[in-house]
Amino acid sequence: MSIVETRILLRHASDPELATIDGYRSHGGYSTLEKAYDDLEPDAIVHELEESGLRGRGGAGFSMGKKVSFLPHGNQTKYLCCNADESEPGAFKDRELMQRNPHQLIEGIVIASYAAGISHAFIFIRGEYDIQADILDQAVAEAYEAGYLGKNILGSGHNLELVVHRGAGAYICGEETALLDALEGKRGNPRLKPPFPAVQGLYGGPTLINNVETLSNVSHIVANGADWFKSFGTERSPGTKVVSISGGVRRPGNYEVELGVSLRDLIYGLAGGPLDGREVKAFYPGGSSSPVLTPAELDLPYSFEAMAEAGSMLGSGSIIVADDSVSIPHMALRTARFYHHESCGKCTPCREGTYWTVKMLERVVRGEATPMDLDIITSVQQNIIGHCLCVLGDSMAMPVSAMVNKFRNEFEEVIAHAAINGVPTTDGREAQEDGVEPGPGGVGLEVLRRERLMGRPLPESPQAAEEMPRA
Repeated sequence: MSIVETRILLRHASDPELATIDGYRSHGGYSTLEKAYDDLEPDAIVHELEESGLRGRGGAGFSMGKKVSFLPHGNQTKYLCCNADESEPGAFKDRELMQRNPHQLIEGIVIASYAAGISHAFIFIRGEYDIQADILDQAVAEAYEAGYLGKNILGSGHNLELVVHRGAGAYICGEETALLDALEGKRGNPRLKPPFPAVQGLYGGPTLINNVETLSNVSHIVANGADWFKSFGTERSPGTKVVSISGGVRRPGNYEVELGVSLRDLIYGLAGGPLDGREVKAFYPGGSSSPVLTPAELDLPYSFEAMAEAGSMLGSGSIIVADDSVSIPHMALRTARFYHHESCGKCTPCREGTYWTVKMLERVVRGEATPMDLDIITSVQQNIIGHCLCVLGDSMAMPVSAMVNKFRNEFEEVIAHAAINGVPTTDGREAQEDGVEPGPGGVGLEVLRRERLMGRPLPESPQAAEEMPRA
């Protein structure tokens, strides 16, 4: 299976000097910025971004050009915030873009700021990205020294101050309004919307928020035009996408491809497919917050619209592959534990919903649950989705709900197996984290109680469990 990457953002990534300003300029870097100041009006740049159809590469997929156009005109202080708080499990594309080509991001930020009349910009970077933050600090210093940042950039009259701000390691700060609170020195909690950041954002001023990959595309669109950008990808999902593939594959890593390539080409072609003797069992198509898909969807095109039609989402563009050695109930518990731990606790559906989901899934893997509990888990997820201040609660509820619905038989098998055998130290490791000791197994009063609750007899031994017909 042969598929070739279409590298635009990662075109010169193998050049070790690319992270320096001299290395970047040797590949034509900052020439687009000079062209923008010399030949283009801000409104023309905004129009080009809108016409390109560039959709946000951070998760929501909203048009970047539309976001820029929402900012009010006038002399009030406006802000740009680059969301580099890449904390979603499975996502590591922005890390590579910042580490290998930081000036590409800086040039995109300056052009977008010029187009929107912005004078203050921030890169809010994940606290754990220490190496990348150091590289960005150096690149920003080089850009100031070269006159691409600061006062009266290239004699244009445009001023822009750019600050690299290191976060404190909270996943919730990846949510745009929580990011704004963190930048203001407050606890990273999401804000109630409206007002939206384009109207009232950082320090109460109009604010443009985009992620690293989105802003890195700006200079290429302005240099080559909207039609050039739309020549890649699909009609509704134009351009290329840096896809992070991890999990049960031979060649995990970042791959830049045109949107619209098939998932099979990505997983089996570029990433090499699962290891010997294994098969793909399920996969997150857009990071751990996206509902899982099954091998039946492998031939779908990888685009925003196709993933939505399949009941999932492209999200951050992070594909996590689970092969047939993975226990889906344990994967659901790991997912729920992450989002419960990272919930800010500000709203009840997320705070309580993530907590109870974790507790119910722990009962599943310990063999203490019943099929009725699986219905309750699904019901809890539906009460979370759409009822939270931000999408963190939904980010847990959607994948967990999909796993229970698509792999219900496996959940029931795990319950029955753990009820008979107890919780072993390996397969039941998720239940061990809270100090729960392995169950004794065997048939006793507890097993008989579960048998009555399940409405069918439990097998008398592990061998009998294997012979039981599956539901």
